[in-house]
Amino acid sequence: MKLIVGLGNPGDEYAHTRHNVGFDAIDLVAEDLPGTPYWKSEGGALCAHVRRGDEEVILCKPQSFMNASGGPVATIMRKYAIDLSDLIIIHDDLDLPVGTIRVKSGGGLGGHNGLRSIEQKLGGRDWTRVKVGIDHPPGRKSVTDHVLSCPRKDEADSLQEAIGRAAQAAQFLLDHSVIETQNHFN
Repeated sequence: MKLIVGLGNPGDEYAHTRHNVGFDAIDLVAEDLPGTPYWKSEGGALCAHVRRGDEEVILCKPQSFMNASGGPVATIMRKYAIDLSDLIIIHDDLDLPVGTIRVKSGGGLGGHNGLRSIEQKLGGRDWTRVKVGIDHPPGRKSVTDHVLSCPRKDEADSLQEAIGRAAQAAQFLLDHSVIETQNHFN
């Protein structure tokens, strides 16, 4: 069993902001996988269970705010006895240019509070990440204002394309190693 988590903040006021690229990507994964997923509230998250051949895949959107994502993720992982190596997290990354994605296993958290929360609740970092570049804020704009705002017109298409590639990379990871996925998408 695999768990794919898209990170974001719940609520209409955060829809399609830079910080919610994980939610946007997981919605695309849900559209692409076979069957019509039904999202239900489970363990503090919206989850959809889909089958791919003999394997079950759980798609997850934690409904806590980003900085407390670890609680719902840990609850789902415990409930279904999912190993860290079977966890894929899709999230925004300030250190990557807009329109860029990177697949990575383990490593640092890059100051991402959602990832920090997950690490604290799970006791490790040995999961796979699909990072979507949102770039640093321009000028003197605060990081908080930047991540919680929608992309500018000049970057919206690049970001949407990156979200689509992130969804594809997450699905590719279901059948391929991290290295193969990195070679294909990084």
